[in-house]
Amino acid sequence: MLSVGPDAPPALRPLLGALVEAVRALQTPGAPTPVFACAAADLPPAAAWPQTLVLVADLSTLAVSDGSAWVRQDTGAVI
Repeated sequence: MLSVGPDAPPALRPLLGALVEAVRALQTPGAPTPVFACAAADLPPAAAWPQTLVLVADLSTLAVSDGSAWVRQDTGAVI
């Protein structure tokens, strides 16, 4: 369990507490989270982002990287 230790300087406790809560939210999301959105022309290299989901805004579709290409989730075609 993450917590701010008693040895933390008092001036840093609010910041450290906020960081702990942010990490906790990443570990166990309690609500939907935004998806990275970009145009098809601006997609990052698929090889750098395997098994990652993006919203391809100009195509109005989700795409997932298979490690070599971005694959549209509506048709299965490579972008």
